[in-house]
Amino acid sequence: MAAKIDSDFLRYLVANGCRPGDRLPPLEKLKIQLGLSMSKLREQLEVARHLGLVEIKPRSGIRCAEYTFLPAIKHSLLFALAVDSNLFSAFSALRHHVEVSFFAEAVAQLSAGDKAALQSLVRAAQRKLEGAPIRIPHQEHRALHLGIFQRLENPFVQGLLEAYWDAYEAVELNVYADIDYLREVWDYHAQIIAGIISGDVEFAQRALVEHTELLRARDVARPQVS
Repeated sequence: MAAKIDSDFLRYLVANGCRPGDRLPPLEKLKIQLGLSMSKLREQLEVARHLGLVEIKPRSGIRCAEYTFLPAIKHSLLFALAVDSNLFSAFSALRHHVEVSFFAEAVAQLSAGDKAALQSLVRAAQRKLEGAPIRIPHQEHRALHLGIFQRLENPFVQGLLEAYWDAYEAVELNVYADIDYLREVWDYHAQIIAGIISGDVEFAQRALVEHTELLRARDVARPQVS
């Protein structure tokens, strides 16, 4: 499998059993071991850094990082949206299907403390929407959706869902200020969390699906960006 990787440096990480926190040799030594020029090594090292596979810090050198899918998908997604922001709808549909598909599995792994924290997010958001002045509960929105899936041991699902919220902010949906819409969204969030807490996962999942239709309707109503 490693032979399919088009990078001497990444193949080196695999061959040496790179684990999170492992410190790698200095560049001069790596250059000799890999038989690369310094410029080629730096180029491959930078790719690995952008993929989140290694960390480079002053005085601590190069260390292996814990694998996460987020950096790879985020860079690609943000580029796609910069070229055509209307592609957000396509990625949003993908994210919706992933959430629905993994919802029951994710909910089954939540602790009582996790569920209480999700309920607190709903209450905090509702206070913002009923306050004076009214505030948009974007951080609560992101934290609630990601919080439902926080115990799911699947780095690809986690990375895709996190990338969705970065994209959501990139296309500025987090500044959308239709208060009636936001209140309806958080009514659905309250239903989702109530279903999770009561153990009625089917009810919670139906509320999740209905809630997602609101975003789709809003996408249709928003002017397309060229």
